[in-house]
Amino acid sequence: MLYFVSTPIGNLEDISFRAVNVLRSCDVIACEDTRHSKILLDHYEIKAKTIAYHKFNEQNSAQGIIDLLNQGKNVAVISDAGMPVISDPGNILAKKLHENNIKYTIIPGANAGLSALVLSGFDANQFAFFGFLSEKNKELKQQLEDIKSFNGTKIIYSSKYNLNTDLENLYSVLGEVDVAIVSEITKMHEQVTFATLPFELNEPKGEFVIIVKNKEQEKVEVTDKLILAELNIMLKSAPKNEAFKTLQQKYNITKSYIYNLYEKNKQ
Repeated sequence: MLYFVSTPIGNLEDISFRAVNVLRSCDVIACEDTRHSKILLDHYEIKAKTIAYHKFNEQNSAQGIIDLLNQGKNVAVISDAGMPVISDPGNILAKKLHENNIKYTIIPGANAGLSALVLSGFDANQFAFFGFLSEKNKELKQQLEDIKSFNGTKIIYSSKYNLNTDLENLYSVLGEVDVAIVSEITKMHEQVTFATLPFELNEPKGEFVIIVKNKEQEKVEVTDKLILAELNIMLKSAPKNEAFKTLQQKYNITKSYIYNLYEKNKQ
């Protein structure tokens, strides 16, 4: 069996009993960075063999992991922090496992994006995860368009090297929106910085999650004057009944009210 195992994003205690037991029972643990993972594995006295599985060798290593599974080995895949595959190595492997009809499972746990969303206090009923913004202009332009078109809270990952550039790019398409910039999640110096774009953080350190608050639509006061103005515009290109129906649905008012208003104004 292959296990995608979520690891702590900061505090080493944020790992489940099941995750520790699985890691102890596996023959091989594929790590994004074996040196980084050694801290966690040593802490829980996990002695399994480790191999490197990162973005620079992902294609070849994915096949190597499948070969291990075909030899009857149990393999765990972990990233430096959080759930593998989510903006971390593992996507290619998951695809290859499906292509080869090989079953795998996941050991859920900590996730920086969802943790930051909760810390922000922004609306969590509708949100989307966009990962890291690309440094390639063409891909970045498409990402920003996707972010702009999504009507909900946005979750974006960033590093200390790109944070202020990412904030500037977001401002270029979203304008003056509220953001929460979250860092050091679950650690001693966990921090949530609230700001309105444009904004720049002085000397950013570490990894960041940017939570972009959804802009609330301005509430328009529905007056007789507004209804009549829209009605007059619609009647230039649409039949009367169709215009009445459109306004009825748009403003949740009765058709008879619109008709009486129209007749009174006509007089």
